[in-house]
Amino acid sequence: MSEAVTTSRPAMRAAVSLLVVAVLTALLFWVVPVDLYAWVKALHVIAVIAWMAGMLYLPRLFVYHAEAEPGSDKSETFKVMERRLLRAIINPAMIATWIFGLWLAWRGFAFSGGWLHGKIALVLLLSGVHGYLSASVRRFADDRNVKPSRHWRIVNEIPTVLMIGIVILVVVKPF
Repeated sequence: MSEAVTTSRPAMRAAVSLLVVAVLTALLFWVVPVDLYAWVKALHVIAVIAWMAGMLYLPRLFVYHAEAEPGSDKSETFKVMERRLLRAIINPAMIATWIFGLWLAWRGFAFSGGWLHGKIALVLLLSGVHGYLSASVRRFADDRNVKPSRHWRIVNEIPTVLMIGIVILVVVKPF
């Protein structure tokens, strides 16, 4: 199978998933426009949970992958797991989180409030970590990882710390 076909399938699945979410959201608005805000908030929370689950699991896979011998069956299995997790769950969940979150920030808060600005800053940092993990999936796939498992154990904590900050800002709204 050619590289173009291999890389286009996950992109196509992600595009179809986003299209389905957009159509369902539009349908909800058409059927029950009064409840749209609550539905978008629910979809946002679902997307955040999926994104965070992946962001917490992927570095854990890297811990074990870094300890596996390059080219071994174990290493090849980790490559498949990492690629599928990133492309099928983490990437679409991040996109949905941003789409629904920006809509909620605009519709519900008119992008105002210090807590919201802080939350967006932390989500930008989380998106940067996402980018780092995405690049790391490619490095592992090419057997070019040079980071020890200890590095990945530390990286595994970064999404947790950012998530704690985000949740505190959203729930407590300290400023």
